[in-house]
Amino acid sequence: MTEDPPPEGGPPVTHRRLLFTVAYEMLGSAADAEDVLQESWLRWADVDRAQVRDPRAYLVRTVTRQALNRLRSLSRSREEYVGEWLPEPLLTSPDVAEDVELAESVSIAMLTVLETLGPTERAVFVLREVFELPYGEIAEATGKSAAAVRQIARRAREHVAARRPRVQVSRSEQQAVVERFLAALRTGQLQELLEVLAPDVVMIADGGGVVAAALAPLHGAEVVAKLLAGANRKVAALRTTTVWLNGAPAGRIDFDGEPSTVSLAVENGRVTRIYVVRNPRKLTRLDTPAELAR
Repeated sequence: MTEDPPPEGGPPVTHRRLLFTVAYEMLGSAADAEDVLQESWLRWADVDRAQVRDPRAYLVRTVTRQALNRLRSLSRSREEYVGEWLPEPLLTSPDVAEDVELAESVSIAMLTVLETLGPTERAVFVLREVFELPYGEIAEATGKSAAAVRQIARRAREHVAARRPRVQVSRSEQQAVVERFLAALRTGQLQELLEVLAPDVVMIADGGGVVAAALAPLHGAEVVAKLLAGANRKVAALRTTTVWLNGAPAGRIDFDGEPSTVSLAVENGRVTRIYVVRNPRKLTRLDTPAELAR
């Protein structure tokens, strides 16, 4: 299969989708991922292509190194972030869900778990578990020995396995629960909200200090339902839409014209986790689907 032509001297488009996905999974931010790609393309432009035996591997290494540098520089600003920090949601096409492993790896739930890893652990986990790169290539990309990479990969797998959602549901069940949740939100009826929420539901909201949002996670159906019902009463206009975000059915909610996104974790037909992004700086990519690839 022939490659698409490179945009403005950058790598071929098929590589670009892969590279963006690598950077996004490492950073949890599409804006930062785009910056990393730009920096990587500048380095690619100066490379003697005759010396590059495998452009794809070379580009993945370059993007990984740049993403690691960016992740380390971002760590302080994320520590000082007002309230909870959530990944930047991406509008995706339903096709992304056909690659189950890709869809899971870019889910808001998984990206939130990856935030609890150190930069090198996160890079190793993403490159090994998601993109299935050989340990030797990951070692080159991260500046570690292959033996060290194997140990880091094992620790990262155990760390993620202990924190990731354990129950996988079908996309049709996910969509049905999303629609029930959004319908209950529109009515603002406490009982309808309680019926769709698991008793031990947790809600995490990201307002970034820019718009109103809970500064810490909220626990329990009663607490979460009361807050959501109250939010309904406080706005003049509330509009909800089912959309595909990060490879799964999710919701877009407009409170008096201000957009928010809501991604849900579902178990036994009820919502166990709610991830609400309200920070407007993270909601600039809700019109055009992101192109992701492994």
